[in-house]
Amino acid sequence: MYTARTPEFEVIKAGNAQAREEVARFLARNGLGIDDDISQFIVALYQRQIIACTGIAGNTLKCIAVDSGWRGSSLILTLIHEAELLAAQNGEHQLFLFTCPDNVKSFRGCGFYPLVTVNNCAALMENTPVGIHRYCSQLRSHHFVPGKNIGAIVMNANPFTLGHQYLIEHAASQCDWLHVFVVQEDVSAFSFKERFAMVRDGSRHLKNVTIHPGSAYIISRGTFPGYFLKDKQVIDKVYAAIDLMLFRNYIAPALNITHRFVGTEPFCQLTAEYNRAMHHWLENATSTAACIHVHEIERRTDGNDVPVSASAVRRLLKENQIAAASRMVPATTRAFLNNGGQHQPRLSESLSAAV
Repeated sequence: MYTARTPEFEVIKAGNAQAREEVARFLARNGLGIDDDISQFIVALYQRQIIACTGIAGNTLKCIAVDSGWRGSSLILTLIHEAELLAAQNGEHQLFLFTCPDNVKSFRGCGFYPLVTVNNCAALMENTPVGIHRYCSQLRSHHFVPGKNIGAIVMNANPFTLGHQYLIEHAASQCDWLHVFVVQEDVSAFSFKERFAMVRDGSRHLKNVTIHPGSAYIISRGTFPGYFLKDKQVIDKVYAAIDLMLFRNYIAPALNITHRFVGTEPFCQLTAEYNRAMHHWLENATSTAACIHVHEIERRTDGNDVPVSASAVRRLLKENQIAAASRMVPATTRAFLNNGGQHQPRLSESLSAAV
């Protein structure tokens, strides 16, 4: 150990190709990959050589590695502290990290606390012991509705289609109350603000529905790390497990949710696998929390008996087939389509009049 020697710390922006390549080589020597959504790295240098690093991607610390010669020293503690300071400068105070279960003890020493651990694959940790409990307490105090059958839907709604509306209407008809969570991360064609407004406006006619903004505890597939899980299939399975067990163990009990609804998935194999994972992790997996019954609802179809999907709407918009896209969304969504979303070109003013 080089505990008597003092490393220097530097911030590297991910856009610095040469420096990023040095970080990538260091991570590879330590058996790790590198995630594309990292915006900054904190690196520890000794004699101008990288001896430790961590990446920052929004509110998540990723790609954490310490050279073998420095393990067992206080370097990891200092590294995480430096990363927390930088994240705070970016406006991020609630931080998460994903790691191998073998590393949980080390990161507990850095002030992180485990939320969910999946087999021997991965653990999700947070830099406070009370964060998720505070969130669930707020959910319960502001949104708890008594009832025997309380349902939930988690959706991205990119954009909100007639299919989404049908799913909410069907679920609401089966429940005393329905909670709909809109994924919060802005990794979609339409911004979170737009997507949330689309879902809210398209559900106003239902009196037993609450539309919730998503939270950091409803994980986006787009931000889930893959740097220490090299196999794509393993990454997808672990993502589903962590996301679903967070929901079952914490969010569902706060609102007494007993049912979760999802549309069938005829197009995307990845989403279809997630639907199958729901049955395992919410209904069958061992947990101290009660099981949640999963209901797969057959998708609404268009006039040609083709299931309505948000991806089809986005494709039609890209091809400027405005009338066809308009037929797949409720009237409350058309105004947002006319604005095109934050990553879409502005569409013709004729969209609002299209049938």
